[in-house]
Amino acid sequence: MPTYIALVNYTDSGIRHIKDSPRRLDQAKALLRDMGGEFKSFYMTMGNYDLAAVYEAPDDAIAARFTLMLGSAGNVRTTTLKAFPEQAYREIVASLG
Repeated sequence: MPTYIALVNYTDSGIRHIKDSPRRLDQAKALLRDMGGEFKSFYMTMGNYDLAAVYEAPDDAIAARFTLMLGSAGNVRTTTLKAFPEQAYREIVASLG
């Protein structure tokens, strides 16, 4: 299953309601699970982003739908990266000839 890395920042609304953040995370995990995906890891971070999550989704369309649904709730903004595991990285580089 494809892997994605979500870099997340709270919106003004999200930070105003920070105490609800753990409940919202649980809701996001359930939403992704219902879409056939799974959170692999989750971190609160310091620096340019407030949170980082690594998750799997069945395909790019579902990953996009998931992040759009998160953003539409108004509490976070996301930057999502498609991640290639080491073996895929090695295969891609080897295919360069």
